[in-house]
Amino acid sequence: MEVQLSRSNFSTDLVPEPRYWTVTELTTQIRGVVEPAFSQIWVQGEVSNYRPAGSGHIYFSLKDQKASLSAAVFGWGSRKKTFHLKDGLQVLCRGKIAIYPPRGTYQLVIEHLEPLGAGALQLAFEQLKEKLSAEGLFDSAKKRSLPRFPTQIAVITSPSGAAIQDILNILRRRAPFVRVNVIPALVQGDGAAEQIIQGLQLVQRHRLGEIVILARGGGSIEDLWCFNDESLARAIKQSVIPVISAVGHEIDFTISDFVADLRAPTPSAAAEIVTGHWVQATHQIQDHSGRLQSLIARSLIQRKELLSHISARLVSPRDRLREQAQRVDEASLRLERAIQMRLERKKGVLEQFTGKLDALSPLRVLKRGYTLIRDSSVNGVIVKSAESVRSGQELQITFYDGKRSVRAI
Repeated sequence: MEVQLSRSNFSTDLVPEPRYWTVTELTTQIRGVVEPAFSQIWVQGEVSNYRPAGSGHIYFSLKDQKASLSAAVFGWGSRKKTFHLKDGLQVLCRGKIAIYPPRGTYQLVIEHLEPLGAGALQLAFEQLKEKLSAEGLFDSAKKRSLPRFPTQIAVITSPSGAAIQDILNILRRRAPFVRVNVIPALVQGDGAAEQIIQGLQLVQRHRLGEIVILARGGGSIEDLWCFNDESLARAIKQSVIPVISAVGHEIDFTISDFVADLRAPTPSAAAEIVTGHWVQATHQIQDHSGRLQSLIARSLIQRKELLSHISARLVSPRDRLREQAQRVDEASLRLERAIQMRLERKKGVLEQFTGKLDALSPLRVLKRGYTLIRDSSVNGVIVKSAESVRSGQELQITFYDGKRSVRAI
């Protein structure tokens, strides 16, 4: 079989057909190469064309003398900020490069943003922190315990700041009997660290407190920088009085926080810490007082009930005398009745005997017409026979109703 190859057929078989990319495919391919390579980078530059959006996100350009880079910060409106972003501000950013497919552009998606210069301060902070930590200034085993019930507190701070007002308000409310000595000092700017050190020395020299509080409100790293002073850190460590560092807000940390005997997240928290045991003791006393009052009240109720029970069983002497008098009256009445009954019985017996005597009485015989004749002599001998009567003898005749004297013939 014979096969003929034409030139045209040969050329078609040897040259490959070109590949056609869609825009999406190409963008995705570039995205897969670029984004992993620049996932965590630091970039510094000047803010330009700053555009805040109603969603809380911000967009701007980051530029230097020769180039410009689109940048975005998502959720900037809800973040806690220590500075205001504006055009012309030199900033240091940490983020990643992201491809935006709808426009085929790339931008820096920023995760952390700070004014340029703050990064240098942060580096100095970390270096000093590492140095002092290596020397043992942060050793927790060497930190002193706070007195449980302080009666005098020294506060080194600005007398016109909000921090001292917060501390005083809390101390007045929780422990008004605690004395507070305020040592004025700058807490920001040139000379602030030196004044704070002098305040520490003054407190120790004159024993102005059992606890020292270094207090300042929140601010940027530049505002709080005096509390990152090495000399101040060593003065805090050498203090013979326990020191509380109450600088900035809860998220702020300074060297004084690490070297102090205790860090308080805020000045108000420091006031609550130093009065904690006083408040706890006050609550315990109130609780025990309430329990004691309840016990006393229950005891009084029980004793009152017992007294009422005893009183109900107890007879007063007056009532007992009245009772005995009544019994005497009743006994007298019974005795009177018994005597009366006995007298009645005796009277009946007497009447019986009287009747018998009366029946046998000579008077009853005389009443029937008989008389009794006696000799009128002294002896009064009864004359029983007529023969015994002498002539001229004086006789006494007794009738039933009287007597008469006669002479015998």
